[in-house]
Amino acid sequence: MGSALLLWLGAFGLGATGTREQVPFWVRLSPEQVAVLSGHSVWLNCSTSCPLVEMPSLQTQLQLGQTLRGPCWVSYELLDVRARNSTASCSITRAGETRGATASITTYKPPGSVILEPPVLVGGIYTLRCHIIHVFPVNSLVVTLRLGGRVISYDSLECFEGRHMANVTVTHQWPVRPRDLWQPLTCHWSLQLPGRVVLSSSAPVTLAAIAWSSQSKALACTSVTALGGLLLAVGGAYLRRCLARKSQM
Repeated sequence: MGSALLLWLGAFGLGATGTREQVPFWVRLSPEQVAVLSGHSVWLNCSTSCPLVEMPSLQTQLQLGQTLRGPCWVSYELLDVRARNSTASCSITRAGETRGATASITTYKPPGSVILEPPVLVGGIYTLRCHIIHVFPVNSLVVTLRLGGRVISYDSLECFEGRHMANVTVTHQWPVRPRDLWQPLTCHWSLQLPGRVVLSSSAPVTLAAIAWSSQSKALACTSVTALGGLLLAVGGAYLRRCLARKSQM
């Protein structure tokens, strides 16, 4: 009879003392890593393998918004996220045991503008320069230059140590090649963020056969000015000669 009673108690998770045996459970907070546009909100979901007996506890320095609840989960809205890096932790207690999970939140700001300068040709080499304005995190930034669909330059700034918004300029030298002439040149950027990739590109410019440097432009302007002065001088002399002949007649 005693053995039968123990078997009956075991079937309901009870020991010989009449107390319920501790059932293992897990707690998850998802997504574990998330990137959010600075100043925007984000949702985190705290879930467990057992039905909730009491409300989970959420620890974070971020502002809490709405809360949604289901049988085994609770979703929290975090408002106006602006900190560069922050965390949130969810904990659940069941049968005297507390378990928890943590998520990390990263903010980002895409560039305010992307400026690709017109190529400058000096000594058979093009100088290509792209400006990425007001972006962070810079150490998540990748910049590529594409010519006619081909990647001709790749720059990753993962070693950048600054923690604030910054301007980035990427410069690349490219030799003159007949097949590259009149091809569209574009500057592409991407932010490699936790759980997402944000990307865009500049307006295209054309790799023309003639691209003047600033020195060449200055020399050309000087030459045009000198030629204009010479033409004026010749014209003035011709006009004086005509007037002199007319007075003699």
